[in-house]
Amino acid sequence: QVQLVESGGGLVQPGGSLRLSCAVSGTEIRTNVMGWYRQTPGNERELVARFVVAGAVVYDDSVKGRFTISADNAKNTVYLQMNSLKPEDTAVYYCNRAWGQLWSWGQGTLVAVSS
Repeated sequence: QVQLVESGGGLVQPGGSLRLSCAVSGTEIRTNVMGWYRQTPGNERELVARFVVAGAVVYDDSVKGRFTISADNAKNTVYLQMNSLKPEDTAVYYCNRAWGQLWSWGQGTLVAVSS
């Protein structure tokens, strides 16, 4: 059974940083397309950052230059480094894995950016 467990969320002031982690079990992250999404109340879940083929990464325009996705295959963990956080980054952040048409999600971790 594939499980994704996010951690690292919390309350941070504008301009601050957080690093989210997604520990994966039941599959190897290197055989999946891994990514981070976020969702605010009343809105659809939206892509934040995602690995694509050949190791390239796509970012939502709103986070380019501030967020960085990375992976540690030895730890089977995906990270999202978030710098220069803004109040509009406040959301529940979800880790995602995709293997063909099979997608799995973590339970989400709340990031709140406020002074």
